[in-house]
Amino acid sequence: MRMFLRTAMTGAVAATTFATCGTAMATPPGPGVTGRVITQTTVGGTDYILREITIPPGQATGWHYHDGPLYAFVQQGTLSHYDSTCASDGVYPKGSTIQEPAGAGNIHIGRNLGDTAVVLDVLYVLPHGAPFSQDAANPGCSFE
Repeated sequence: MRMFLRTAMTGAVAATTFATCGTAMATPPGPGVTGRVITQTTVGGTDYILREITIPPGQATGWHYHDGPLYAFVQQGTLSHYDSTCASDGVYPKGSTIQEPAGAGNIHIGRNLGDTAVVLDVLYVLPHGAPFSQDAANPGCSFE
């Protein structure tokens, strides 16, 4: 899937620039939650960034939203996804794809309830210069 995302980015984007960026995570991510940039390019006013996100067992991303849509593929583990009503809006095992819409009205959290690290390949489609995510307060869920 990572190769597919790379190929899709390259095919859709004429100029490719490889770079690394600082980590911008939602507050508070669990201990050991990491992200690394695989590739990044900017076309016009849009950044296309492919990252690998790892969430250790028992940890979570923290509550957040994105300024642009994102598309993910679960390489390993199972991601449990919750919306701002504290309801589960999806459980994504290995091999699943995930789409998250943009905007402050789409606050969510990803949790690893399993005993294996969750590894995601995530394609961010963001306004140029936007952070990977915007922090959001816990909407009142008892599990965070």
